[in-house]
Amino acid sequence: MQVWQVHENGEPGEAMRLTDAEPPTPADGQVLLKVLAANVNFPDALLCRGQYQVRPPLPFTPGVEICGETEDGRRVLATPALPHGGFAEYALADAAALLPAPGTLDDAEAAALHIGYQTGWFGLHRRARLQAGETLLVHAAAGGVGSAAVQLGKAAGATVIGVVGGAEKAAVARGLGCDLVVDRRAEDVVAAVKEATGGRGADVIYDPVGGTAYAQSAKLVAFEGRIVVLGFASGTIPSPALNHALVKNYAILGLHWGLYNTKNPDLVRHCHEQLTELAAKGTIAPLVSERVPLEGAAAAVQRVADGVTTGRVVVLPTEANGA
Repeated sequence: MQVWQVHENGEPGEAMRLTDAEPPTPADGQVLLKVLAANVNFPDALLCRGQYQVRPPLPFTPGVEICGETEDGRRVLATPALPHGGFAEYALADAAALLPAPGTLDDAEAAALHIGYQTGWFGLHRRARLQAGETLLVHAAAGGVGSAAVQLGKAAGATVIGVVGGAEKAAVARGLGCDLVVDRRAEDVVAAVKEATGGRGADVIYDPVGGTAYAQSAKLVAFEGRIVVLGFASGTIPSPALNHALVKNYAILGLHWGLYNTKNPDLVRHCHEQLTELAAKGTIAPLVSERVPLEGAAAAVQRVADGVTTGRVVVLPTEANGA
């Protein structure tokens, strides 16, 4: 099979190498999946750099989210078992963690429904307890994680403010349903949001960026508001001033979605049922901006790492071999 491998950590465009290898052999409790679609996530770039919280042994194959096919022909969603990730024709996954792929979505859309939307659902509903009528601010609203949060926020009845970088991304965020879009490159984010909310700010702030975005969040969170910290795409991990959280009465909530797979897998399945229902109704629809063949995986991961993409970029290995 064709497979991308990382033999030395570095930038995805340089570290990932396409090679031929035998399909991996499943261990006890694992299954071999034919990869139908592999969604590109920012953690794939962190894996290549050796900066992710999980560090698989070298060489490894990145690709943390796929829509795959079992040997008996079932379409499933899976988070591949590293080091045998999804940027390959075949990947391994834990049999107990497989989720049925929604029949209303094609392979690329189904692959994109998993981690980003699960993270959004857990972040907004499980951690922040978002309520209808509240104001939700989403940083990087046109990206893969942000676009899912925007749709889920609207589905929950919130007023959604999207912060983006650039006019193209602003147009994408408006198309996703944001009630207000703020272009951080052209506007003062804090001033614009305070003006739009009458100085109150946002009840829930969804932050996968860190750095400057978190500093803005602290200035914009409302009384009894909640800042959900998802990651640090900016490359800068903030050091929150806890005295500020105390005097403003707000909560800082961390979210590592992957922990739920071991700590509470039943809740992951419940979330998937909720997402499948929303997708069937058309309430949420994964924004797939690019579909690329397997040969384009390294370049795709690099574009996501560089922050120049919108929505989801999905690798389609089966198109490369005519399957």
